[in-house]
Amino acid sequence: MEKNFLARLGDSGLYILTDLGRMAIFLLKALRGVFRRPFRLKELLRQIHFTGVGSLAVIFFTAISTGMVLGLQGYYSLSKFGAEGMLGSAVSLTLVMELGPVLTALMVTGRAGSAMCAELGIMRISEQIDALDCMAIDPFRYFITPKFLAMLVSVPLLTAVFDVVGITGGYIAGVGLMGVNPGSYFAGMQNSVTNHDIWLGIVKSFVFALLIVWICTGRGYFVQMIRGAGFGAESVSRVTTQAVVLSSISILVFDYLITAVLL
Repeated sequence: MEKNFLARLGDSGLYILTDLGRMAIFLLKALRGVFRRPFRLKELLRQIHFTGVGSLAVIFFTAISTGMVLGLQGYYSLSKFGAEGMLGSAVSLTLVMELGPVLTALMVTGRAGSAMCAELGIMRISEQIDALDCMAIDPFRYFITPKFLAMLVSVPLLTAVFDVVGITGGYIAGVGLMGVNPGSYFAGMQNSVTNHDIWLGIVKSFVFALLIVWICTGRGYFVQMIRGAGFGAESVSRVTTQAVVLSSISILVFDYLITAVLL
């Protein structure tokens, strides 16, 4: 029994190391595709439209609701200390440094990341990617690199939209509903938010974008090599779920690490 346990443990360890190595090589090949010609500008624009423009609605409603909740909760918390004038500072710092990048990344993972994983998974099990290899067409330059670049462009821009809409939502709740002075709201925001805070949010958005597209496209590309995925359409559904979960966990873990290192 002990030998069986050690055998399973060793087998799991070898699988994890193999999977990490496979994903690392996948990332290098995807980034290498950026420098290979001809560059597929039309595909890049299509992916930006799908990832960025297509996610605007969910980002807008998530941001406005988050900002309004922060405005209400912040007002009730600060009013206990007579510091309602600091509401703008509390809302803007929370959104710019933390909730903006994290919630944007989670929303994009659920909408665009899952779709990328499912698309590549279906292409893999239907042997479309194998057909490209047979025709000496690089699938990374053809399919995956445009997705990487589109995600790296879209997520930081969506994060900026989230921050602006969220701050507006906090203004509506705090100033419009609770009667906070509008001048103190914007003055607190202007005095509290520094370039370092904005830079921290930008760094987080870029890192989260890379994690999302790397994990989601990698899981879909290697769908037939993932343990326990099954076969056919079932494998695509399981791997897509796994990709979303792994991406979400990675976002939360790296959010803490980046904050701890750069704050």
